[in-house]
Amino acid sequence: MTDRETEPDGDGSETDPNDRTAANAGIEATYRETDEERLLEFERTAGTAATAAIAQNVEGYAMLKVRPTATGDELERYYGFDMALDHAAELLGVSARELPVPAAADDMGM
Repeated sequence: MTDRETEPDGDGSETDPNDRTAANAGIEATYRETDEERLLEFERTAGTAATAAIAQNVEGYAMLKVRPTATGDELERYYGFDMALDHAAELLGVSARELPVPAAADDMGM
């Protein structure tokens, strides 16, 4: 099952993973574009503060780069958005399903 499908919540209800909100696990997500890159930045505001960023070239066809911050050094590259989200979630200490993803960033990856 991909993280794009409806999954049980554990309490009997179901959630649509596309309906991710900033309230999920105290994570805030920001999507923006620069002249060179599309950037999806995450900040954990609950508990111990942590950040992670996923970057892709502005044309949207290159591999995704995972960084500790938007301007930090690249840690790893991925073809798939799900893999990049998994790595970002690991940096934040949460599950990838807990990451809010703005609609503008949902098409990142190859």
